[in-house]
Amino acid sequence: MADAPRGFNLMEGLPERPAGGVYMDNNATTAVAPEVVAAMLPFLAEHYGNPSSMHGFGAKAGEAVAAAREQVRALLGAELPSEIVLTSGGSESDNLAIVGTLHAHPDKRHIVTTAVEHPAVLGLCRELEKRHGCEVTYLGVDERGNLDLDELAGAIRPDTAIVSVMMANNETGVLFDTAAVGRIVKDKGAVFHVDAVQAAGKLPLDLGELATVDLLSLSGHKLHAAKGIGALYVRKGTKIRPLIVGGHQERGRRAGTENVAGAAGLGAACELARAHLADEHTAVRVLRDRLETRLLERIPDSRLNGDPLRRLPNTTNISFEYIEGEGILLLLDRTGVAASSGSACTSGSLEPSHVLRAMGIPFTRAHGSIRFSLSRYNTMDQVDYVAEVLPVIVERLRRITPFSAQRATF
Repeated sequence: MADAPRGFNLMEGLPERPAGGVYMDNNATTAVAPEVVAAMLPFLAEHYGNPSSMHGFGAKAGEAVAAAREQVRALLGAELPSEIVLTSGGSESDNLAIVGTLHAHPDKRHIVTTAVEHPAVLGLCRELEKRHGCEVTYLGVDERGNLDLDELAGAIRPDTAIVSVMMANNETGVLFDTAAVGRIVKDKGAVFHVDAVQAAGKLPLDLGELATVDLLSLSGHKLHAAKGIGALYVRKGTKIRPLIVGGHQERGRRAGTENVAGAAGLGAACELARAHLADEHTAVRVLRDRLETRLLERIPDSRLNGDPLRRLPNTTNISFEYIEGEGILLLLDRTGVAASSGSACTSGSLEPSHVLRAMGIPFTRAHGSIRFSLSRYNTMDQVDYVAEVLPVIVERLRRITPFSAQRATF
């Protein structure tokens, strides 16, 4: 961000920041719901037994884990609680799905995924290419972030072990057609993994209807549970090998004493998510649309990134040309607003988003993109506050970086 001229105060005249600030980075992580905290506390204090132990202390913990497994099953519309493997979060679930499938099918070394996946999948695939001799096909997307299903069908080969395609993009919110992708994958005879980390709790899921999905990942801290807990759905009959070897936990699919408090919190969060699904598509969507409309109307040279229709109800990704997203975020933070320039897992990089680059977004737009991701805890007053301060921030940043310098920079 360029230095402001002497005597020029970027923050002068902005409205007073709301008490507690405005959190609009829910695709990075969410606030832990009070009900989730209440569900966890007993297992951090009096009910501290090992769920694998035979005595009463262990039985209490084991009951909590079993209850949580059922609550996750219900959110996903899975058939059996035994299809739910508890993990440490979305990254482990993705790794277990992909590597576990490769280990279960050692004669197949080809993977198909997309160029816009989360780093938990892309980073793993690059590691498998570099160190383990796997071959990976990365599918492209169009300017709205949508897949070409014909390209997908042509990419799957007899030696393809697994196709890993996210349900909802974490940066743009764009939704892939999971049912259509799954039909192609199963027709070709490959295992189908879905990263549903951003979709779970925001979209209705029914794995009974999505019968082509073999494996599905979710993460607790994306749906108002604590960090460090997640799950992998493994459809009955799907073969995977464990990453973590040791005890018999999780039916031999993931060794290690279960995180009982985390599991209880995840179960409570899944139950809350089911109860609030309608709110995601009404109240949260209304807030998102109001914010998006006001910003696009009030800020020149701003543009929505992604598909305006097929996307999560809580997410908007907007580019503000000729200024850096990092500068916008720094000043938003000083006004008490938390947003993001993309995935939190890549926030240390100054490179434009790999998702926007894969969509062919010009550098001047990609470098000035901001993601706002809302939740049921956001309010209309917060939306109106952001819609008031951000146009001022953008205008002032553009004033201290003259247009000619902007063009030269980009």
